[in-house]
Amino acid sequence: MPPMAASSLRIAFLHLAPTPGDLAGNRRLIDTAIMQAAQAGANWILTPELAVCGYSFVDRIGTDWIAPQPDEWMTQMGRLASRLRITLFLAVPEQDLRTKQLHNSLFVITPDGRLSGAHRKINSLRVGSEAWSTPGTEAIPIPAAPLDKVGLLICADAYSPGIADSLRRQGARMLVSAAAWAPGFHGPNGEWERCTRDTGLPLFVCNRTGPDLTMDFTKAESVVAKDGERRLSMSAARSTIFLIEWDLLRQDLAAPSYQRVEL
Repeated sequence: MPPMAASSLRIAFLHLAPTPGDLAGNRRLIDTAIMQAAQAGANWILTPELAVCGYSFVDRIGTDWIAPQPDEWMTQMGRLASRLRITLFLAVPEQDLRTKQLHNSLFVITPDGRLSGAHRKINSLRVGSEAWSTPGTEAIPIPAAPLDKVGLLICADAYSPGIADSLRRQGARMLVSAAAWAPGFHGPNGEWERCTRDTGLPLFVCNRTGPDLTMDFTKAESVVAKDGERRLSMSAARSTIFLIEWDLLRQDLAAPSYQRVEL
């Protein structure tokens, strides 16, 4: 890939295979992937849904570990983002300090290490592996340099056209989604493409890979979508970083290819 120009973003998709319940191991994996993505010149680094704990973690470690954010590890990630001068989209469960309810969340950490904001998954399943999480109630664009407003989604939030459209009406200029969405009968079926067709905004989906306790994500795809079409579909059987170059002026891929870095 050519060096990043001021008018473009190099975006890294951390297409990871987290181990259910292995918080220490998954954190090491995320930390390693962030370092390698930054070394490859990434400005934005995206993580998949529930990257720190895996999708089906409750049977192994319960939920008592889920804390209000920023916790100690989130604070460490802020220091890392500041040192590397990156914008980090970090998918981590959180406990609401006031209500004590638990949420499946996606945070944005700025290049100076601050929490810019977060999105709580709205379309959380109320049974099975997601029964622990309370659905979020709103979607609000969040600053993510160099953009003043970026809309966040988590996986099945793409099902509901109103969520992405609300972000568009509030001035979002791009959409970013963390996902743990395996192919198959209940797999993605045009929801991401529809989001871009309905809103006119590009969408960057960071999915995951690898087996989990209840599903196999090995063939799941991270996606770049625009104008109702998939521009890129990226998959790997093991933890891999995908890097793309995004032209901010044209709001399109600077090149129709991506770089792959295996972990």
